Amino acid sequence: MTPPAAPHIPVLLAEVLAARDPRDGETVVDGTFGAGGYSRAILAAAACRVIGIDRDPDAIARGRALPEAQSGRLELVAGRYGDLAALLAARGVDRVDGIVLDIGVSSMQIDQAERGFSFAKDGPLDMRMEQAGPSAADLVNTASETDLANIIFRLGDERHARKVARAIVADRVAQPFTRTGQLAEMLRRVIPKSGDGIDPATRTFQALRIAVNDELGELERGLAAAERVLAPGGRLAVVTYHSLEDRVVKVFLKERSGSASRPSRHQPAAAAGAAPTFTLLSRKAVSPSAAEVAANPRARSAHLRAARRTEAPVAAPVSKRGER
Repeated sequence: MTPPAAPHIPVLLAEVLAARDPRDGETVVDGTFGAGGYSRAILAAAACRVIGIDRDPDAIARGRALPEAQSGRLELVAGRYGDLAALLAARGVDRVDGIVLDIGVSSMQIDQAERGFSFAKDGPLDMRMEQAGPSAADLVNTASETDLANIIFRLGDERHARKVARAIVADRVAQPFTRTGQLAEMLRRVIPKSGDGIDPATRTFQALRIAVNDELGELERGLAAAERVLAPGGRLAVVTYHSLEDRVVKVFLKERSGSASRPSRHQPAAAAGAAPTFTLLSRKAVSPSAAEVAANPRARSAHLRAARRTEAPVAAPVSKRGER
């Protein structure tokens, strides 16, 4: 169930700082700036510079009011972290000493009913992080039954995906879906209640949000960009919240550190046998303590994976791979 609204609390903050280990004079990228919790902690830990990137214009507007932004130590950039190499190059930066990514929707976005991310609060069926482009309502009202079923099953792990897609297509004929409450009510009617107390709308809302914002594609692009721009010795720290995201990060770092048992589609074709570009800082993901979960329920499913960039060059792919 979605926890009640609470002030934004950066998840695994102490662990992220330990993995990132900020030093004086460094340039660090906070690729998912949000409320600026990680950025402010990094700036407090060392006399360094932070470049904060966020695709949500509300996050950029809030960040520009921070004292660190006023003093010049924090630079805010509107854009996607998957494009961080180009965003940095446009500012004359080709190498950075650290990158922090906190994947997924932010607590502020969930808590604002008008953003349309939450099934617990009625609002427009939106879910767009950038507040531009096709919305969740556009997807729900125009996608075919097959496409909807595939999205809901693959991105939400909803075992009733076909049943849900069939109901969406049937209901939207009489009245298109425009509100989160409208969709959530239909999902609660169609999906049987489970014994774990999770709202029946949870998995479908997750799937639609990930699809609308191309979150897995963005994560893959962001990891590849981090590999290109991190200086030797630079550190990457990534916090994820569900298995789909965590698997992308796990596979990427295992392959780039030479720990993978076999190639996968996340690995450039020319990378097989190449020198490792990362060294894992921990072989297993770091999870929050029981005390942190008790204080911040949104941390309960978080995982942190971190690695240090080696001096090895990025292997160029020898062939183009298809889109996800």
